[in-house]
Amino acid sequence: MSNDLPKIYKMPLEERFYDLDAEQVEFFRNETGIQDEEELKHHIVAVQTKAYSIYRYPCIRLFQFAKLRIARLPAYPDLLRLGRERKGAIFLDIPCCFGNDTRKAVQDGYPIDNVVASDLHKDFWDLGHEMFKSTPESFPVPFIQGDVFDPKFLEASPPFTLGNPPATPVPTLNTLTTLNPLRGHLSACFCGAFFHLFSEDAQYQIAQGLAGLLSPQPGSMIFGVHGSRPEKGFWHPTGTERYMFCHSPDSWKDLWEGLFGGKENVQVKAALRDGDGGNDLHGTYPGNKEPHHLMEWSVTRI
Repeated sequence: MSNDLPKIYKMPLEERFYDLDAEQVEFFRNETGIQDEEELKHHIVAVQTKAYSIYRYPCIRLFQFAKLRIARLPAYPDLLRLGRERKGAIFLDIPCCFGNDTRKAVQDGYPIDNVVASDLHKDFWDLGHEMFKSTPESFPVPFIQGDVFDPKFLEASPPFTLGNPPATPVPTLNTLTTLNPLRGHLSACFCGAFFHLFSEDAQYQIAQGLAGLLSPQPGSMIFGVHGSRPEKGFWHPTGTERYMFCHSPDSWKDLWEGLFGGKENVQVKAALRDGDGGNDLHGTYPGNKEPHHLMEWSVTRI
């Protein structure tokens, strides 16, 4: 590991961060077939150790890949309703990491034939198969590797409308190599712990790309959770060189309403809650006094 990397990328693994609740344990039991809790913990920690040797990301160190973020969000029932009621409703999980949220939605009834996952690194998806003891045959959700800032993978385009629907046919999901053929055909998209990784301009670019993928049908939705502040600006943990650009709920609403041509075309919900792990983020930023917030949000076409 290079010595010039930030301290947060050089912190050691600690099993004390393994704290799955009863719902999460049951989820993993169903997915892996491992019923004994100690055996299950050993299995998950082994995959975490392997993943951390490749990508020393704080989310891996803190077992975020084992949590069920998607199911704890207010918009989650709406996602499951789309899966039940809209024929062929395509759902994209981006970035999917190991696929825990993808699999939770499928376990809760979202039709697996209508699900697709994407991330920058295919290693994550492969490690997911290892963690969940599955194969591409036993869990046949297509995975698309790509960079959201590459227009050949995700090109920014204006959202389609009912008066101007997509002229292209709905793509066959297991043939996709980029997200662009999904333009105007996506019923739902989940973005977990994603936007806050980037600058304000980069966040806008991602939002443009995802907005162009969304179907114009009422109820089509993009939702997620990421770092935020009560006021738009930078989250700067005390005594660190970390500056994370954060939208506020108000500026986040303005962004999406602008992309979709006004609040008459889209309903945006955004609310703050306290961040996981306290202000020091489970000891990642010792002594930090800057409050750590998460924003739970959804963007739904009217």
